[in-house]
Formats: sequence, C-alpha cells, structure tokens
Amino acid sequence: MTRILIIGATSTIASHCARLWAAREAEIVLAGRNMSKLEAVAADLAARGAQRLTCHGLDVNDLAAQRLLMEAVFADGKTVDIALVAHGELPDEAACDADPGTASGHFTTNATSTIALVSTLAARLRAQGKGTIAVISSVAGDRGRASNAHYGAAKAAVSTFCDGLRARLSGSGVHVLTIKPGMVATPMTAHLDLPPLLVASPTRVARDICRAIDRKKATLYTPWWWGWIMFAIRLVPEPLFVRLKL
Repeated sequence: MTRILIIGATSTIASHCARLWAAREAEIVLAGRNMSKLEAVAADLAARGAQRLTCHGLDVNDLAAQRLLMEAVFADGKTVDIALVAHGELPDEAACDADPGTASGHFTTNATSTIALVSTLAARLRAQGKGTIAVISSVAGDRGRASNAHYGAAKAAVSTFCDGLRARLSGSGVHVLTIKPGMVATPMTAHLDLPPLLVASPTRVARDICRAIDRKKATLYTPWWWGWIMFAIRLVPEPLFVRLKL
C-alpha cells in the first residue's frame, strides 16, 4: 500500500491531490495547522477510498514541531512513498513593504519552513532508499515581478533549493519534483482580479501533479502552457521588463 504524507493538507490543491490518491486506496498522513479542517478532509478521503488516515497538527514555522511530526510519521520503521509539501500563503505586498517583520514572517512561512521540512524529509527518505518529495513552488519564482516581489523571492528560494537537492539525491532512490503552478482558482487567489482564460481549476492541477509524480518528472509547470509563458517572460530584456512592470 502506498503511504503518502501531505503537509499543508487543507490547502485546495493538496486536498484535490489527496482525493486522487484516496481513489487508489492509499494510506494518507495529513498535517496542517487547523485540526478541525484536517479532520474534515480526512472524513472526505475516507469516503473516497483511503485505507488509513492520520491527522497531525503542525505549525510549519515551529522547527521543534517539525521534528515531532517526522518522529511520529517515521516511527516503528514506517516509510513514506510520497511526501507532498503544499503549505504557503500569499502576502500583501504593501504590508510587507511597510513592515520588515511582516515581510520576514511571510518569507519564513513560504521559504524557510519549506526548506527545513524538505531537508528533513530528504534525510529520512534517503535512509529508506526510496520515495518522492513533491514541493509546490510557483511560476512567481521564475522572475521577480513588481506585483509579487516578496512571494516570488520566497518561491525562487524554494525552487533553487529543490534543483540542488534533486542533483544531490541523484542515484539515491529518492526523487524531487518541483511543482510550479500558474494561476489557480483557490481561496488564496479569490480576491485577485485574474484573467479567466489563464486560471486553472485545482482538479486539473492535482491531476497534473499526480501524473508528474508517477512519471518522476523533475519540474512541472501546471497547466503546461505556463512553461512557455515563463520562458517568454524570462527573455524580456531587463529595461523593458522594468518599464512594463510585468
């Protein structure tokens, strides 16, 4: 039976991935900040076919809590086949500009905590000699933009770390997937005025993620056209890019 750990399990994309894995009758370990929401997700997954479900409360910014989670998940020689790291938040750029503490807090949640978690997971999976670590980053990390500089910087750090970790783990039996969604219809983006044609459903993104994990892809742009969009954005000369405020 496939055993899957999902961190940030109440997020929209993560919960849709979990539904797909539940249909495969996987064992799923859910971790997140809100236990009542986790339990609601677990009840939904049980109805969809998940065989074993465990919920763990977790503040991702608490390194001691991270260690306790890992001890519980890997207790008694248990292994993890897939670990999906899906937590994160979309900061208010104006608030970050106005207060360095706010900016630092968001960076900790979106980057530092993720890197710490993935580092620990990498050591655990390397010791067991198998498994996949799938990390949700963002297309925002491909190039710094005026509208989301703080969020983009955090996601750039995550993506770069995953690139290096994937190379380091090559040949170990452990695979690292960097997931770069574009615009997705979730509560996190509900307040934004996004172009409808570029906004994907979480169901589609979840299917892409599960397929990429199965195929052991290195990097996933989802939906696929974001790979081409970001390729074009990276080619824009810096003076023009600054003037356009893309």
